[in-house]
Amino acid sequence: YQRRVRGVRPTVLLPFWRAAGFALGAGTALIGKEGAMACTVAVEDTIVTHYTDQIREIIDQGKEEEYQDLLKIIKKFRDDELEHHDTGIEHGAELAPQYKLLTKVIKLGCQTAIKIAERV
Repeated sequence: YQRRVRGVRPTVLLPFWRAAGFALGAGTALIGKEGAMACTVAVEDTIVTHYTDQIREIIDQGKEEEYQDLLKIIKKFRDDELEHHDTGIEHGAELAPQYKLLTKVIKLGCQTAIKIAERV
């Protein structure tokens, strides 16, 4: 959508992010269902925050009307990710071994990936 509307291309690192995402998912699944769910919660929480930041930026710039279609899409994506987050919690994410440490490390990795993708 951004490519068509705003002339923005996806990051060139997309193949790397896909491989890293697969490895992260597979690695946490080795911990068990709770580990996989903890991974889901951490990733989705980071994405929800990122989408919310994008929404805030558009609103802070006073461009809600100009980007109303994009705002609707971002809000829908954010709400979908929030649902995934909640599903992870409902399925025992917080029961994963070292839940707080695990999610903190995953969130840090996701935040770093977002910052790198914004620059590359």
